[in-house]
Amino acid sequence: MNSIENNYALYTLDGGILYIRYHADIVIKYEGAVKIVADRLRFQQGICYPALCDITGVEEVDKPARDYLASEGSILLKAVAFIVGNPMSNIISYFYLKTTKPSIPTKAFQNVEEAKLFLEKYI
Repeated sequence: MNSIENNYALYTLDGGILYIRYHADIVIKYEGAVKIVADRLRFQQGICYPALCDITGVEEVDKPARDYLASEGSILLKAVAFIVGNPMSNIISYFYLKTTKPSIPTKAFQNVEEAKLFLEKYI
């Protein structure tokens, strides 16, 4: 299985990094967060990876979804790099990083290459 896709994101593997590209203009509520994590875990088949998450298409993540992603969303992940490219995704990542204190190394980047450099040490 090289990739899977649901109503929220496309999941792919390349070079030991899990890529998660969220679809444009999505709003994530608790039920969506559960689906996102469940599909990711199914795709990973028990293998732990660093993840590059392109959240530029995310419009909103409600508090129950943020809380779920902060706890369950880190399962089987070594580190996370968020790609932010617009004001909304930048605010979402900043708010997430400041209020949830992820249990794994997590940073936001505007540049994919910088994000990949950050993740390479976790491959």
